[in-house]
Amino acid sequence: MTEGLILALDQGTTSTRSILFSTPGLAPLAMAQQEIAQHYPGPGWVEHDPEDLFRSSLATMRQAIDKAGVEVEDIAGIGIANQRETVLVWDRATGRPLHRAIVWQDRRTAAACAVLRQAGHAAAVEATTGLLIDPYFSGTKIAWILDNVSGARRAAEQGRLAFGTVDTWLIWRLTGGRAHVTDATNAARTLLYDIQAGAWDPAMLALFRIPEQMLPEVLDCAADFGTAEPALLGAAIPIRGVAGDQQAATIGQACFQPGMVKATYGTGAFALLNTGDTPVRSQNRLLTTIAYQLDGRRTHALEGAIFVAGAAVQWLRDGLGLIASAAESSRLAASADPARRIYLVPAFVGLGVPHWDAEARGAIFGLTRDSGPADFARAALEATAFQTRDLLQAMHRDLSPGQAIEVLRADGGMAASDWTMQCLADVLDRPVDRPAVQETTALGAAYLAGLRSGLCPPPEDFARQWRLQRRFTPALDPATREAAYAGWCDAVRRTLSRPA
Repeated sequence: MTEGLILALDQGTTSTRSILFSTPGLAPLAMAQQEIAQHYPGPGWVEHDPEDLFRSSLATMRQAIDKAGVEVEDIAGIGIANQRETVLVWDRATGRPLHRAIVWQDRRTAAACAVLRQAGHAAAVEATTGLLIDPYFSGTKIAWILDNVSGARRAAEQGRLAFGTVDTWLIWRLTGGRAHVTDATNAARTLLYDIQAGAWDPAMLALFRIPEQMLPEVLDCAADFGTAEPALLGAAIPIRGVAGDQQAATIGQACFQPGMVKATYGTGAFALLNTGDTPVRSQNRLLTTIAYQLDGRRTHALEGAIFVAGAAVQWLRDGLGLIASAAESSRLAASADPARRIYLVPAFVGLGVPHWDAEARGAIFGLTRDSGPADFARAALEATAFQTRDLLQAMHRDLSPGQAIEVLRADGGMAASDWTMQCLADVLDRPVDRPAVQETTALGAAYLAGLRSGLCPPPEDFARQWRLQRRFTPALDPATREAAYAGWCDAVRRTLSRPA
């Protein structure tokens, strides 16, 4: 393959990072990262400043280029991975956002979703989009902005407003408003996209009251998305790869074969199971989604979402002041007495798969007078492992007889913790593989841009480049494992806002 450089932008929920890769091997050369502020204007509400998203993206891209000491003209393309479902609406003429970005975690539209479910729309929505009616997804968030910002709905109907997930917003800004586009993986998370037809669905647009003229054009994950203005980065660099962060991580983990599954542990945690060309309709409240789309061909996946994973560790740090850094949580958890177990159900913004309870709120069970910071740290990390088991069990029930998930490929910030990964293997009773390159989301975005640029090999060859850093194997006796999980299930049952 021809050598060259690819710049990957990974715009996440709590931070933005950019990594410059060399090709064809996609070796990281330099990385820059910035945290971004979260805004909580009401209970269960989560917002970002749209300008923060763009400023941090531009700043980290510039920093990565400077750190690598390369010529900007040598960068063949930009790949973008982004937090999914987060909603922005802006004025096409001025580029001014009408409202802060409403983040995927936001639950303000829970009541509106309940009305739609009660009216009997759930089956049609799931059949078309593969999704459930839930505040997690973009559709009701868009409608909320149109209904709550003065004049917004009329402006949208007149074609004066643009909607986008974060990728669309960043591309709009990078191209100076010349490109209003997204990719199939992000479109598939809006409640507005027919994942089998590969098009915006008129019935869904009518149901959620979204004017079609607001929507971006949908492209493959590896495509020509526009060109960044020369003044921003020092040269006109084409944007050639886009995928939602979880799908980008699936690509970065080289999960190209049906039956392969990865889980990414960041602010939330997300497991995707490759199901091949045919969408599998879950009987266990998993999501049917698009894993990636290349050359017009869609590969599908089953997905389970954990809304709060690393965010529970942030809560220990920022909310309770029990730790000074996220890394401290593992050391503290390791010092806890396993016989003094407490359970943290981190339903700060509701519970995802398999419960989909938007009204559930966080709870702690099993406190005694001698419970302390170590017990809280252990409970926060164990909660992620228990929730992952919930997801994988649901996936197993959706698989055909004889199929099984043999191993989990794990990545994301929490995957750096040996204690957490061993806990995960123990709770799941199956191996957990940590890759040599743990920035798999950025790696997936870089691969897509490199593929479009002719600098990276086809998927089957890229998969052969995947390297294992460490395998964690189960070491917990079955009785202890099952007793711990039974306690978790009881804690969740008592947390739900409605009977299980």
